[in-house]
Amino acid sequence: MEPDLFTAAAEERQAKEPGRSPLAVRMRPRTLDEVAGQRRLLGEGSPLRRLVAGAAGPAATSSVILYGPPGTGKTTLAYVISQATEKRFVELSAITAGVKEVRAVIESARREVGASGRETTLFLDEIHRFSKAQQDSLLPAVENRWVTLIAATTENPYFSVISPLLSRSLLLTLESLTDEDIRELLRRAVADQRGLAGAVALAEDAEDHLVRIAGGDARKALTALEAAAGTALALGADQVRLADVEQAVDKAAVRYDRDGDQHYDVASALIKSIRGSDADAALHYLARMIEAGEDPRFIARRLMISASEDIGLADPNALPLAVAAAQAVAMIGFPEAALTLSHTVIALALAPKSNSATTAIAAATADVRQGLAGPVPPHLRDGHYAGAKKLGHAQGYVYPHDLPEGVAAQQYAPDAVHGRRYYEPTRHGAEARYADIAEWVRARLAGESGA
Repeated sequence: MEPDLFTAAAEERQAKEPGRSPLAVRMRPRTLDEVAGQRRLLGEGSPLRRLVAGAAGPAATSSVILYGPPGTGKTTLAYVISQATEKRFVELSAITAGVKEVRAVIESARREVGASGRETTLFLDEIHRFSKAQQDSLLPAVENRWVTLIAATTENPYFSVISPLLSRSLLLTLESLTDEDIRELLRRAVADQRGLAGAVALAEDAEDHLVRIAGGDARKALTALEAAAGTALALGADQVRLADVEQAVDKAAVRYDRDGDQHYDVASALIKSIRGSDADAALHYLARMIEAGEDPRFIARRLMISASEDIGLADPNALPLAVAAAQAVAMIGFPEAALTLSHTVIALALAPKSNSATTAIAAATADVRQGLAGPVPPHLRDGHYAGAKKLGHAQGYVYPHDLPEGVAAQQYAPDAVHGRRYYEPTRHGAEARYADIAEWVRARLAGESGA
């Protein structure tokens, strides 16, 4: 059986009975100008603009792969492209469809072209769920332009879509919507005749909570708004309050202002809990930041700082772990990034602690600021240029690798700070080894130099 078509008749039914469609469907943009966010893709002269502008004529031949997180507008863009054309539009989901359904669409498209000359656009959602063989079945239709394929995926297409299909398609990468994008969508949905048509107002704190829980997902924001508005209207209210949102989505609002004191207070408490080795308290503050919609990259940056400031050489693996976490967070985003942040917070909290790197650079900086610098010892200066030898530069320098122990008894610091000790290691964790090495080296330098 041929899949349902998104036809003018379906649009007419939706217009007559809007209450039967979810708010996210009713508010689906009809033109590119109504699409929220994605400014990089929607700018004048962009490939997407050109594709839609030429969609009514022979220029509309490019197949498209839309890649991005859920709720960023992949399905919306597919509908906008389809409505800008006179092509027949067929929608399939790779979750429920297989090769049989794909072949049926292709065969039907071939008949349609032969009978009326009308072309077909196939929107395939979740294409990453198709196996290689299933994706192969699309190639003849795309190659011969029996259908124009618009495929959507939340997975990296370079890993999840076969190369021949990628090479025949225009790849467009969508980004998560910003808070302001979500806020604009919510306000439009409250006022628009296709949405709530002004039946209720939206309180400021309720709007803030909807923005936070959306996490850049337009569909999630509109679904939550619809549920909260239903709660308010059932109570006979003309305004959606914060309590209505909390009740509708079963998620309490975290009192946390990302631009105010609470932002810094909770972030400070997270770091101090890690410093104090209280993993449970640290996880509590991490959860508060996540639930409040804090930028995961901000949290990851704080953890990288903590790894050097409070752990340092007591566990040299702490910093690489925090850096890897920051990279992972940037790649995957929420909600999965919460697992990476939890992993890192626990590891940092339970790691042995040392602030020796922090105090060392602070002490060295203090001396420099007080003017204790002085010239670089002549034997350490650069000798790789004409005339350096005449100036005495690099003369008498002892190459440590030529010595059995690899330590040369020569002065390295300027006279003004010669003999100053900035690094004072602890004996916590792995730093005990560095403490032994530092003492051994200092003894060799001091003894052999006669100091």
